[in-house]
Amino acid sequence: MTKQDEISKAMKQAMKERATARLSTLRLINAAIKDREIAARGDGEETGIDDAVVLSILSKMVKQRQESARTYEEGGRLDLAERELAEVEVIEEFLPKQLSDKEIAKAVEAAIAEVGASSIRDMGKVMGVLKSRYAGQMDFGKVGPMVKDKLN
Repeated sequence: MTKQDEISKAMKQAMKERATARLSTLRLINAAIKDREIAARGDGEETGIDDAVVLSILSKMVKQRQESARTYEEGGRLDLAERELAEVEVIEEFLPKQLSDKEIAKAVEAAIAEVGASSIRDMGKVMGVLKSRYAGQMDFGKVGPMVKDKLN
């Protein structure tokens, strides 16, 4: 079952249960996926999008909502921050389990060894390997500096 199928199934279930908050978040996810599919078709890709693309969309949505929640908290709008965090919980249901710091460190070292990276110039190759294997499982904003430290 693809991620899109899982999301559609969850959306139908939310409709049956009349879970309005959950349903609205699932509709947002679905809309983001449809937008990406339309863009892919415009670029000449007939096959649609795969799970890796869906995972990147979901990761981006989580990051956006976490930033919004932080901004709302700083502005004293806790009600809006709570709503954003509730959306994050729904979105994270469809993401794979996040790797621990130790697991991330091992993955970084394995990717460096696989690529044969020896300097900071090889950082793009290492990040490419990590993104292809661990999409949605790690925050690449935090992983980038780790890779940079290892390559210096």
